[in-house]
Amino acid sequence: MRIAITLGIGVAAVSTGAIFARLAEAPPIVIAAYRVGLASLIIAPVAWIRAKDEIMNLSKREILLAALSGFFLALHFAAWITSLSYTSIANSVVLVNTNPLWVGLLTRLVTGDKLKKASVAGIIISVTGAAIIGAGDYAAGYNALLGDFLAVIGGICAAFYLLIGRNLRGKLSLEAYIMVCYGSAAVFLWFAVLSLGMRITGYSSTTVASFFGLAVVSQIIGHTCFNWALRWFTPGLVAVTLLGEPIGSTMLAYFIFGEKLTVLKLTGGCLILAAIYISASAEMGKADNKKSFFTRGD
Repeated sequence: MRIAITLGIGVAAVSTGAIFARLAEAPPIVIAAYRVGLASLIIAPVAWIRAKDEIMNLSKREILLAALSGFFLALHFAAWITSLSYTSIANSVVLVNTNPLWVGLLTRLVTGDKLKKASVAGIIISVTGAAIIGAGDYAAGYNALLGDFLAVIGGICAAFYLLIGRNLRGKLSLEAYIMVCYGSAAVFLWFAVLSLGMRITGYSSTTVASFFGLAVVSQIIGHTCFNWALRWFTPGLVAVTLLGEPIGSTMLAYFIFGEKLTVLKLTGGCLILAAIYISASAEMGKADNKKSFFTRGD
């Protein structure tokens, strides 16, 4: 029951991410930087109090892997939040949540195992669904297709983030892992913001409130719930619970922004959600006892 409640809270929290990001009137990379930057500042005191010794004694390998996880988290947010400027929230959240499919593919490439029939079926169905969404957006022009593509890139980066996080969460406490992971993502994003000379102050109260909403609700509550679950469950199982995000985000987008679903979007989205469920369900049945690419060879 505790696990179900935690994952339910996580899904509800991450479903607000697209809404807060759309409400924030700032460049996508700035929005992403504030999201993980504020989250890191808020959790830093708690992590230091509860896991100071552990953080100070992290090995170089653990720090590098956590930073690598943060790098992919930064890319995930940069690509996905940018996609919201070009395509609908419904399209974006469905396509970015194809990460269970990429988790399955990447795990197979890393371990050398053969893809299960269910995983192959899921990939075929998802490609069909994405093609249907793309066909609908083709009429809307290049920008909509670019948004769809960026959302898929965000999903691939999220798969790497989950795979690396699964490995580290078996060894590190939640506080130590998210401190290094979120913190490194913030460093990467703020470096990009400052290097590109983007404006970082002078935003409206609505935008500032959205920054804090992303940091507290979407990141600290949402992502941390799933990082907590990674200690006991496979990335495929954790990723499949995110199927609730497209539903929650689409409903919020309908009521807040008046975004409506077309027949093509609904059809393509349903196919992708079904594909994710089929593929991730196949992964859930697998015992998580094999060494991953990120584990020591000894």
